[in-house]
Amino acid sequence: MKISANEIRVGMLLEYKNDLWEVLKTQHVKPGKGGAFAQVEMKSLNKNTKLNERFRSSETLEKASVEEIKFNYSYNDENKYYFINPQNFEQIEIGKEIVGNKGDMLTENLEVTISIYDEKPISVQLPNQITCKVETTDVALKGQTVSSSYKPAVLSNGIKIQVPPFIESGDEIIVDTRNIEYVKKI
Repeated sequence: MKISANEIRVGMLLEYKNDLWEVLKTQHVKPGKGGAFAQVEMKSLNKNTKLNERFRSSETLEKASVEEIKFNYSYNDENKYYFINPQNFEQIEIGKEIVGNKGDMLTENLEVTISIYDEKPISVQLPNQITCKVETTDVALKGQTVSSSYKPAVLSNGIKIQVPPFIESGDEIIVDTRNIEYVKKI
């Protein structure tokens, strides 16, 4: 599907220079002299390289036709993660290099969206927010609440984040999976 350079958004997958690229950053610029353009930072999903490219707003690019299917996380072993489609109970396995550090946030039966291109899984999107349990955290010091100070905490999945002083060990919190930050206490 052809799209104009103005329609490029972060997270989009583009077919460019005989490769599949994921858009990491985009900035639309309208200089005082000359035509408007989009400055785009992309990452190759096949070669794992980055590219900074400038597209004039009149240019068109090919948006990759990607199928997005909901799966539930099942389990993992040394080098693969396993997911089950809740509609037809079909199982799919994805290598740890594709899942990346998102694998630390996977919990049993967590619903994720898997992008499939040419019948191969290329990426896993987690829900924007997940519930986690605080395993350990430091004790809040009295008088430390004058400024908005955060303290370190370790979640049950091993991830280290910063939490407000009123959070204690054993509390359930909601974590934003996009930037791995504390959202709120449950």
